[in-house]
Amino acid sequence: MELVQPIGIFDSGLGGISVLKEMRSLMPQEHFLYFGDSAYAPYGVKDKETITKRCIEICDAFVKQHVKAIVVACNTATSACVQVLRERYDLPIIGMEPALKVACELGEHQHIIVMATPLTLKEEKFAKLMRRFQDDHIIERQPCPRLVEIVEQDELDHRDVVIAQLQEYLYPYDLSTVNSIVLGCTHFVFYRSYFEELLPKHIHVIDGNHGTALHLQDLLTKQGKRCMIGEGSVQITNSKKDEQLIRLCEKLLGGPGYE
Repeated sequence: MELVQPIGIFDSGLGGISVLKEMRSLMPQEHFLYFGDSAYAPYGVKDKETITKRCIEICDAFVKQHVKAIVVACNTATSACVQVLRERYDLPIIGMEPALKVACELGEHQHIIVMATPLTLKEEKFAKLMRRFQDDHIIERQPCPRLVEIVEQDELDHRDVVIAQLQEYLYPYDLSTVNSIVLGCTHFVFYRSYFEELLPKHIHVIDGNHGTALHLQDLLTKQGKRCMIGEGSVQITNSKKDEQLIRLCEKLLGGPGYE
């Protein structure tokens, strides 16, 4: 019998569940191994060396489980070390980056706010991306470390807490002039309904999850590694040994009872 190779997905914590959800919807026959590194979260305020060490440990563990691809479902980890991972492993490594290109393609002279972790916004990878577009568009960087913590602490349903924090981050901007907000952290995708409630209707809220899922699908198809029959599966583990955390992952994924 042919070995069924899963896809490994990891994040600094729970944010990558939003990427897993998109990939599972697009490729329901695939088998996914999700690892959340909540014991070491948040990555966004740590140094590159610490993040790189953790990512190598996680990927080494995935390789031992015979994964056919690894998705770094974390903008911060991608910024810190995706090239190091690609040089180390002989298998596809798919990273995440803020979907700035998508926002810029909406029209000429766009005014865009990129909301992400502090490390993502200060790394050369994002600076290089920004330089491609900043001559033709107004691009603002807004670090949002607290939004990661709210997800990790299961406070997404605490409406007053969430609204107050989003308003604090958005306060410096004249939103009447803004065209798009780019969610440059996978944790932030879980705030989409709050953003849509708070923002003027003309503002687009953009994330990179669907594009990343399509990229993985295309890559596996070209390599002849797509799983096309049978029922797929998801296995969730976390570096923080907490049953409540696993239940929260299932809730965010939209498991039984959480639709």
